[in-house]
Amino acid sequence: MISSVAGPDCCGGLGNIDFRQADLCVMTRLLGYVDPSDPSFMAAVLTIAFNPLFWNVVARWEQRTHKLSKSFGSPYLACYSLGCVILFLNFLRSYCFTQAMLKQPKMEGLDNPAAYCLGLVLVGAGVVFVLSSFFALGFTGTFLGDYFGILKEARVTTFPFNVLDNPMYWGSTINYLGWAIMHASPTGLLLTALVALVYVVAVLYEEPFTAEIYRQKAAIRSHKRS
Repeated sequence: MISSVAGPDCCGGLGNIDFRQADLCVMTRLLGYVDPSDPSFMAAVLTIAFNPLFWNVVARWEQRTHKLSKSFGSPYLACYSLGCVILFLNFLRSYCFTQAMLKQPKMEGLDNPAAYCLGLVLVGAGVVFVLSSFFALGFTGTFLGDYFGILKEARVTTFPFNVLDNPMYWGSTINYLGWAIMHASPTGLLLTALVALVYVVAVLYEEPFTAEIYRQKAAIRSHKRS
């Protein structure tokens, strides 16, 4: 959903985690608290999986056809409209995530003041990464402007891009992790793992395509200069 460079963006952050090394015993314990047939849990899973799929499909369709830009009469207006839809979907995802947590059991080991404070700190850190990413990139830089032909001229190297790749994605993941710990929710922890996994896939899917957009831009510039 975001690009910090006018060129290839590396897949950092949680993308370097080897999920094959996860402790299956911990996962088994968490699953003991979760009822996957609960409608609120299924709604959370669907919104978590759907959102990146939606914005990637729409953005690639726009990049190929420019039909959104033509319909709205401006690539900027089309980008702003898609950004508003994405924001709404993300709010819906957060609502479903919270409802799924509230309707399923808490984990006694996390239901204490120390864990709550840890969760609060994580939420705060996540908010800092998300908001600072947004201010560094701007609305169009955050919400797929490069697919609309709204390209950045230079790499964004200010905070938080100087400490973390894809900080919007991983800041959002940290938010969900903190929120789950604050609620002592095994369901929230499992859903957070799903959020992280979906973002890893999204980064791997988006990065080569975005890099190609900027490669074409650089090639056009080079051709004009020659």
